[in-house]
Amino acid sequence: MPLTLRDHAAALAPAGIGNIGPGLDVLGMAVTGPGDRVRVERRTTVGIEVADAGHPELPTDPTANTASIAAQHVLRRASATNVGVRLFVTKGLPLAGGQGGSAASAVAGAVATNRLLGSPLDGVALLECALEAEATVAGRHADNLAPALYGGICLVRSVAPMDIVRLPIPEGLHVVLAHPAQRMKTADARAALPRFISREITIHQMAHVAAMVAACFTNDLALLGRSLDDQIAEPARGILLPGFAESKAAALVAGALGGSISGAGPTSFYLCDSAATAQSVASAVAGAYSALGIGCTTRVCRTAPQGALDLPEDADVA
Repeated sequence: MPLTLRDHAAALAPAGIGNIGPGLDVLGMAVTGPGDRVRVERRTTVGIEVADAGHPELPTDPTANTASIAAQHVLRRASATNVGVRLFVTKGLPLAGGQGGSAASAVAGAVATNRLLGSPLDGVALLECALEAEATVAGRHADNLAPALYGGICLVRSVAPMDIVRLPIPEGLHVVLAHPAQRMKTADARAALPRFISREITIHQMAHVAAMVAACFTNDLALLGRSLDDQIAEPARGILLPGFAESKAAALVAGALGGSISGAGPTSFYLCDSAATAQSVASAVAGAYSALGIGCTTRVCRTAPQGALDLPEDADVA
């Protein structure tokens, strides 16, 4: 099928919560608020140019930038390697912040480039292209990629072959994100994970992930909250994040249903059953960090029902 080339296109991908507690590498949630946008335009020279990486610390080398790597894979999958593309990235998400920033850039780069070509690739192909980009910085897992592309809450049954299950979004679910003045590289966070896991902990994680899936389908917020008990990543990464233990304890006292580290961290997340409780939790978490002399920004958000695949090109990054 011949391509329908456009002069320019854009895509916005939302922030995300990777793992959602015990769902290491297999559960992810898109959240409302800031995201990463990628705008692409055709250029006369073949190849990809990163005109704006979105942040001074991000590479403009097209072989090292997740948005451009994803775009390159889209061009290859669409048999359009003779098309020249220039990328402009707008970073709404923090670097090394645990809010799915690298995944959002990869997904937005893939979707924007696909739109430039007339949308020849489907969602699964786009996710696979984004996975190739994300693998260069965070390994081959799609718990942030899938919700950034599709929105909502996603279960990654498999990445080879790609198989994503979209879960219902429980009614009344509010989310607090707390971002302390820290950074955590995904590579460092993954290096902290235990190499061996006991049978007891494995069974525990399986049961809690299954309970979270059941909670989504039955709209049971209480079950969702008490299933947020991660015995693999949180114990290993929590000790690397000053203030996390204190802030989580404060959140639970303030009424959070449950919470954990978002992705690799340092951002943490807390699930609540109302906007009022979420505001109280946000204040409690910020206060706990402040008492330790650590700056922290918080925001209350909801599960974002749409990802880059369905969001319009002119969607606001806010």
